[in-house]
Amino acid sequence: MTTSLTDAYTKVLEAKKELLEAIRAQGPETVDDWELANPDGSAVRLSELFGEHEDLLIIHNMGAGCRYCTLWADGFRGIAEHVEGRCAFVLCSADAPEKVQPFADKRGWNFRCVSGHGSEFTKAMGYQTDRGVLPGVSALHKNADGSIVRTGHTMFGPGDDFCAVWPFFELLEGGVNGWEPR
Repeated sequence: MTTSLTDAYTKVLEAKKELLEAIRAQGPETVDDWELANPDGSAVRLSELFGEHEDLLIIHNMGAGCRYCTLWADGFRGIAEHVEGRCAFVLCSADAPEKVQPFADKRGWNFRCVSGHGSEFTKAMGYQTDRGVLPGVSALHKNADGSIVRTGHTMFGPGDDFCAVWPFFELLEGGVNGWEPR
């Protein structure tokens, strides 16, 4: 690497640290123990999704109709087992419960999926607007008293750090060059 490339890389890493510090500086926000749905339609409370863990990463997913959300979720197949060694990991789809598991099976997703369809959970977390559901992730923590707080969250989008294809494509001549996921 040349010195200027090394300097640029260092600046990016420093900017990421600043962003993380800004996220953490917001402090934890209280989250209700929302009711979601398992793929079989049975109710599941947010607190139950933690399993044996104190922390939970919950993916806000627009559902099977979004190629980009599918791309992100496909990428989680390889890391889910590793992430679950540290915290619970669950994808919350905007699709109706009966559509969630068949789609997850078709894609080979090896992580838990639930449905937020019909719940105000996604809206309360800031990932649903008048224009529809938005993709992202929320980091939640369950306190000893059972209360739940969100310790951080961020949106997903082309070029982010949550989907490995973007950094690879950015190295190619012409970058993404109009590519879209299937």
